[in-house]
Formats: sequence, C-alpha cells, structure tokens
Amino acid sequence: MEKTWNNKAWFMVLPVLLLVAFSAVIPLMTVVNYSVQDTFGNNEFFWAGTEWFEEVLSSSRFHDALLRTIAFSAIILAIEIPLGILIALTMPRKGWGVPVCLVLMSLPLLIPWNVVGTIWQLFGRTDIGLLGRMLTGLGIDYNYGRNPFDAWATIIVMDVWHWTSLVVLLCYAGLVSIPEAYYQAAKIDGASRWSVFRFIELPKMNRVLQIAILLRFMDSFMIYTEPFVVTGGGPGSATTFLSIDLVKTAVGQFDLGPAAAMSIIYFMIILLLSWVFFTVTTQAGEDRS
Repeated sequence: MEKTWNNKAWFMVLPVLLLVAFSAVIPLMTVVNYSVQDTFGNNEFFWAGTEWFEEVLSSSRFHDALLRTIAFSAIILAIEIPLGILIALTMPRKGWGVPVCLVLMSLPLLIPWNVVGTIWQLFGRTDIGLLGRMLTGLGIDYNYGRNPFDAWATIIVMDVWHWTSLVVLLCYAGLVSIPEAYYQAAKIDGASRWSVFRFIELPKMNRVLQIAILLRFMDSFMIYTEPFVVTGGGPGSATTFLSIDLVKTAVGQFDLGPAAAMSIIYFMIILLLSWVFFTVTTQAGEDRS
C-alpha cells in the first residue's frame, strides 16, 4: 500500500516560517548588507567589501572584549554547573518539600533581566544597599563602581543567583526519572555514594547536562542587560563584554558598518563554540555509555 502525502500540511507550518523569516532572516540579511557597505549619510551606500571585518578582527578593543566574555562564560560554567548538580542532588524526591523547592528554584528565573540588574545595583551600593553597607561595616573596601575586581565579583554572584536555578531544575528532572530499582540494586551491592552518582545519576543526567551547558554558555556569552545596568561596562572597560561593546559601537558611536561586522563575527563565534560544546559533551556521553 502506497503512502499518500498531504502537502496541505505545509500550510500549517507556513505562519511559523513567515514569522521566523520576519524576525530572524530579514534582520540578518540587513546586518550582512551593512557589514559590506559604508555610508556617508543621505541613505547613500558604498561598497566596502571586507574592510569592516578586517578592522574589527585587528582591533585590540575587540580582542579585549572577547577575552572578557570568554573568561566570564568559563567562570559561570565552572560555578553554576557543579553547584546546580549539588543542589539538585540534595532536593527531596517525595513529599511536601518537592513543590516548595521547585517554586523557590523557579523564583529567580521569573525576574526580568533588567530588574535583576537594578536589584543588584541597589543591593551592592555602599550607601543604601544591604550588601554594600554590610561589607563596608566589616572593614572591606567594596565598591563595584570603582574597583574592577568588585565589579566582576558582583556580576558573577548576580548571574549565579539568577541562573543556577535553571541548571538545578534541569538536573532535577533527570534525577527524578531514575527508577527506584537502580538505587535498590546499588544498595544491595554496597555501592558508595560516589559510585551511585558516578554510575547511575550522572549518566541519567547526561542529556539534560548537555542542554544546561549549552543554554548557560549561550546566555552567559551573550550577557548584556545585567552588567550594563549594574556597571555600564565599567569601571573603565573592566566589564565591557562583547555585547556591551557592540551596542556602544552601534548606538553610541553609530558606526553601523563595524557594528554589523562585529555582530556577524559575534554570531559565528557563538555558533562555533556551541557546536564544539555539543560535540564534546555528546562524545563524552557516548564514551561513558
């Protein structure tokens, strides 16, 4: 019996395709157009070729911002992934504590990014902020607007507070899917707690950990709102990540050509690193299995 294909089903997908084209493809093509042209006003454009790409790639300002962004993402992943796993392991699997813990873990994720930045901006102020006044009272010279280390510490702690819950919830979803029989068999065999984690829980969390790592890497690498609200990229350029530098170039300086080239390079870096992360984590999961 031959299968019959109903091509009318494509009409169900057409609105989604149009939406994606309008919100992603068309803006991307506009950015590509700006990246290879120059303008002197009056809506007149001149072909520039790869000039803007060469300028961006040879700029020390771009290199410094890229290194800050990579360092920030590396620190965030090194903290949030292990911390999220640890918290998920300590959460209850049954009883009234389950919904309480899930709600508490979800609360930071419900707060908009600009509100998170405003909260921590006020929280860290030495005149009215609880954190700033407490550290000052302890004799610690804390000022995120003047000291680069304090600015970095504030942004990192803020991001950990805001996004670790995502890792926790994903890991917890993987843990609760493990059949109880696995734990019973491990108990009969006299397996240690580390062995249970290494051979039962970690393999079951493999897929969700891949998702958590990819999401947290992409979010941290594209972070903009929170550090911009808290420090504005300062003190100096200490917290000027690629996203902030891109906005300053496009909006502050109105250099559309370099900004467009930088955004394409930015996109390609994220795409490449995400592919590397996915390939490495997938290969590691296959080796363990």
